[in-house]
Amino acid sequence: MALRKLGAFALGNLGLQASPLVAAGYTAARAYATVLQGYRYAPSHEWAKVDGETATVGISDHAQGELGDVVYVELPDVGKQVKKGETFGVVESVKAASDVYSPISGEVVEVNQALVDKPGTVNTSPFEQGWIIKVKLSNKDELKSLLDADAYAKECEKH
Repeated sequence: MALRKLGAFALGNLGLQASPLVAAGYTAARAYATVLQGYRYAPSHEWAKVDGETATVGISDHAQGELGDVVYVELPDVGKQVKKGETFGVVESVKAASDVYSPISGEVVEVNQALVDKPGTVNTSPFEQGWIIKVKLSNKDELKSLLDADAYAKECEKH
């Protein structure tokens, strides 16, 4: 929290605000949590990036920042059916363990095995390399209930 206050203070002295900034497809919430355009976000801080009938799912930059250094990621089995809003795994950090909720429903078609040996990838690359599962969508309409990048950035500002 002190680091956040220091960051806001420093930005204020530069004549900047710690509100969402948009540049080159990125939205930075509070100037330290990255929110990417083109992703859909759950209020519980998971994201989904859809490509055809498959969605890649992970936790947001805001979530990994709140958790701290991730030391373990529990992955579901390929073939598992996940339901929107239900737990499919756990992310453990040096500070806490947190359930991970599926932002969409469908069948797990791939898990990020790299997280078994390098769970900290969730911290260093939450969107690109730190994704957790890929899901074959069973109900694309569920995506409509998720937040876009701008709405999610506003949600992050509340915390």
